[in-house]
Amino acid sequence: MKNSAALIALSPILAGCRKRCYTASDFAQAPKADAHFHYHTTDDAYLTYAHSIGMHLVSVNVDAGDSIDEQLDTVLSLRKKHPDKLDFLGTFSVDDFGKSDFAEQTIARIERCMNLGALGVKIWKNIGMTLQDERGEYVMPDHPAFAPVYEYLDKQHIPLMAHIGEPKNCWLPYEEMSMKGDLQYYLRHPQYHMYQHPEKPSYEAHVAALDRLLKKYPGLQFVGAHIGSLEWDLDEVAKRFDAFPNFSVDLSARMSYLQLHSHDDRAKTKSFLTKYRDRILYGSDAVITETKADRREARKNELLEAWREHWNFIATDEIVPSNHFTLESAPVEMEGLQLPRDVVDKIFFGNFARVFGSFV
Repeated sequence: MKNSAALIALSPILAGCRKRCYTASDFAQAPKADAHFHYHTTDDAYLTYAHSIGMHLVSVNVDAGDSIDEQLDTVLSLRKKHPDKLDFLGTFSVDDFGKSDFAEQTIARIERCMNLGALGVKIWKNIGMTLQDERGEYVMPDHPAFAPVYEYLDKQHIPLMAHIGEPKNCWLPYEEMSMKGDLQYYLRHPQYHMYQHPEKPSYEAHVAALDRLLKKYPGLQFVGAHIGSLEWDLDEVAKRFDAFPNFSVDLSARMSYLQLHSHDDRAKTKSFLTKYRDRILYGSDAVITETKADRREARKNELLEAWREHWNFIATDEIVPSNHFTLESAPVEMEGLQLPRDVVDKIFFGNFARVFGSFV
């Protein structure tokens, strides 16, 4: 009887939570945009599939992998067939860095991308990690040569997504890394494992360059990709949110860090996401390349699994896998944060629409 009485007493609260919060069954109907996706094939099967489950894709062009012209041609081909299902961010090459007309040519490239429908511009980690000037010194993202470009973006109200630096694990030996994903990435790409390259800029140098940009261009809509490479400390992210009203971050490839923060302090993680609900964009950093027909369904399922896992962790109290950590003490699964609907909707769609001016 006591249990029955308790359930009766709790029923209004539970009903209110059902209205205020999402459940796993709401996934397909909830508004969602993957604001950091890489679509590198003209095969539209994944695009139409994403649309069928309510996921709008934003293909982010980068100065890496396929040429920037190939990436642009791919998204334009897809948008011609499905103009309402795909958005994109343009980019520019730094191959001609140091030439007298570099800024002029870069601005012309950005203008072309915007005229073709881009929502904004992305800069990649090659600026700060591999790009060198004529003296062999590493070029940071706030180098004076980029000033005319940032001033143009600011004046034209063009949002900038910036991948500056890497997770702090990048500067640690393999055995000290906290995430399996980081460990696997740097094993495959040792050229980006900065622990092995002490001659290159430090983690602190990248963060300092980010801070200088934010201070110099406070009016620029600035999205720090991958939690702004501040994934290790939510207080560091919050500090910059408080100081720079136009600074936002995306969660691409860093959802596991949110899980780690939740494992360490669930209440603080929920409070952070709730307080800064207007400054956080969902993104997966998933990459789609040319796939054999017999692999399409498996790849679709992989995308769905990742998207659903991420959404369930933020939006519901479902148990989700959390086997991303190298820490032996960390759990292999955990309960979702079940944030209120208005918070979830902003993170998964509203902030993308606000920052990039897209209302798909």
